[in-house]
Amino acid sequence: MTTHDFVGIGLGPFNLGLACLTDPLRASDGLDGVFLEARERFAWHPGMMLDDATLQVPFLADLVTMADPTSRWSFLSYLKQQGFLYPFYIRESFYPLRREYDDYCRWAAERLPSVRFGEQVTAVEHDGTAYLVHSATGETLRTRRLVLGIGTSPRVPDALRPVVEASGTATTHSADYLAHKAALQRQDRITIVGSGQSAAEIYQDLLAEAPEHGYELVWLTRSPRFFPMEYTKLTLEMTSPEYGAYHRALPLDTRDRLAREQRHLFKGISGDLVDAIFDLHYQQRVTGDGPRTTLLTNTEVRGSRPVAGGSELELLHVETGEPFRLRTGGLVLATGYEPTLPAFLDGVRDRIRYDERGRYDVAGDYSVDVTGGEIFVQNAEEHTHSLLAPDLGMGPYRNSVIIAAMLGREVYPVEKRIAVQTFGVPDHLRTTPEAVLR
Repeated sequence: MTTHDFVGIGLGPFNLGLACLTDPLRASDGLDGVFLEARERFAWHPGMMLDDATLQVPFLADLVTMADPTSRWSFLSYLKQQGFLYPFYIRESFYPLRREYDDYCRWAAERLPSVRFGEQVTAVEHDGTAYLVHSATGETLRTRRLVLGIGTSPRVPDALRPVVEASGTATTHSADYLAHKAALQRQDRITIVGSGQSAAEIYQDLLAEAPEHGYELVWLTRSPRFFPMEYTKLTLEMTSPEYGAYHRALPLDTRDRLAREQRHLFKGISGDLVDAIFDLHYQQRVTGDGPRTTLLTNTEVRGSRPVAGGSELELLHVETGEPFRLRTGGLVLATGYEPTLPAFLDGVRDRIRYDERGRYDVAGDYSVDVTGGEIFVQNAEEHTHSLLAPDLGMGPYRNSVIIAAMLGREVYPVEKRIAVQTFGVPDHLRTTPEAVLR
């Protein structure tokens, strides 16, 4: 049986980027990798593929450019081959449409010889010297390393589980919004729970068509306000190698606290979308078409139960302390995503490091195995590496680090310092206890 250098499990943008960056290394370095994806074709957030939605990062944050600007798998290469380069240039926007990015990723995935679709991994074992990866098709691959790129799963808060588990087609997570949109629009009232970009995009989409359907629209969040995503340059430096190293060295409790406090830095709403929502409200008010809508901040969902015709939510206004209830026919949970520990790893759990809260203990090179350098993770390290984990622009950086760990050398230069600011106390300003006393 052939022993591969690595097997990538799952094919989201991060493992797809790894497939692109390792593609030329098969010939130059003999790096033999295979990527297994359960789906029959690449699809990136299909439930949120709204016509006018754009990425929140520039096109340079593609699969490869930040690691290798000369790669044939770049977004600009895709545009050139599709005949779209000049129209994109004339458009004068750094931010590709979400549909455009999805098509770009599919263009790459369908041309990479290392990618295999329709291969759902069912189990992973270790035979003493290598990993055995079993697929639902009956195939078994032997490999020295694993790269886990299965992505994150829709998060359902405990307070909302009763209505989700009893749900019909008018209750959905934002991940499946488009598939349930028609059913939602048949309800008298639709409620959106959440405060990030997905919640705002869904609210805008439903608000635009509310006059046609006549439903009432409620948008509620426990956040104190509808936060715009902070996009200043010094804040963007927090997606840097220096900040990742600084954050990883902090105590676990501090890291978890920062994860809660920093959410608006990368899970807020784009400022343009906030303004567009307000303008749509104003337009509908002027034209007399509505809106029949309620926006509620500081509102926490404490419980829920299915009722005839929909759901009843038990709510608490956090600042006033006042409890109240809301009945709704349609319900959209824009409550984000969370990493999962896949069952197919049960056979090698003793080879994986976990922190005291049962999460991957992720090293600086993104490995999580007890030996080091055998099992790597993609976008499962927010609790260790902070907001770098889900950032598309940092995907090529992480892949450069993983490739260097596999080959023992930097094929793609790994940036050590890019930020103007310093995180933590700089060496030249450190003082000894004796100096402080003086």
